[in-house]
Amino acid sequence: MKIVVHDTASAMDKLLRLPLEERPDALRELLAPLQDAMSVGGVDLMRMHEMGCGFRIDREDPRYLAALERMRDARVWERVEEQLGAAWERLRPVVASGLRAAETVHVVLVLGDPDDDLLMRNAGYTGLGGFPGAIHLTMWPTEVGLAKIGHAAAHELHHNVRYANVVWDPVAVTVGEQVVAEGLAEAFVRELSGAEAMGPWATAVSGAELDAAYEKITGAVDVAGMPNLPPYVYGDTTARRMGLEPVGLPDNAGYAVGLRIADAHLGASGVSAAESVGLSAREVLASAGVVAGA
Repeated sequence: MKIVVHDTASAMDKLLRLPLEERPDALRELLAPLQDAMSVGGVDLMRMHEMGCGFRIDREDPRYLAALERMRDARVWERVEEQLGAAWERLRPVVASGLRAAETVHVVLVLGDPDDDLLMRNAGYTGLGGFPGAIHLTMWPTEVGLAKIGHAAAHELHHNVRYANVVWDPVAVTVGEQVVAEGLAEAFVRELSGAEAMGPWATAVSGAELDAAYEKITGAVDVAGMPNLPPYVYGDTTARRMGLEPVGLPDNAGYAVGLRIADAHLGASGVSAAESVGLSAREVLASAGVVAGA
């Protein structure tokens, strides 16, 4: 696998100095390396940026260039590349044992919108890596985000390899699949860099609240169809933002529950999160003692 971390720092620096009317074309060019991989899933990259947490291109914002400079000073792009290299070294022997992986993974990192509540509740960073060959990262340079963006990239590389082997069918995909995938990816980050490297979403729910979320989510692992997953994975706040019916869960409950499931699977099976990258959700759930359909 060849991992290409694109120099979006220079591209954004140039974009942010253009007249507003020229910025959409510049953003389209910046996102272009992801097009081939993500268009397979019908993703409109410009709409994803506009509807997601990406920086605004329809207005001037004096915070943007300063944030970009802070990210450059923190060596964000270099650290993303370093962490992805380390993650691939851990995954390489697993892939060599008979799994598939993209020949080239293009990595595009963009500034986030500091006025986006969802992004900032997640410490200013997020990622998308489920399309083999593409990893999209969004961040605003919070202290936590600057420290952990490389680990988020490693999380997304685990997804990237997983979905070169596990089919994500938008109609048939289940809650169980997504929570298993998120839990394994966070456990993989922990294997690479320690528990402190995990994202805040993995540990935000704990105690009795986590126990209640676990019961609700494990009881819904067979709920299928992409539109039905966000309330169980991301929680009520995000569900409402997406116009979906909340199910009574705190923010990012699916990540914490997924990590509990992953830990039960790792403990019972004796394998690593890297070695589990190609396992079906059904296998992981069974190993963890979760009975689907119960």
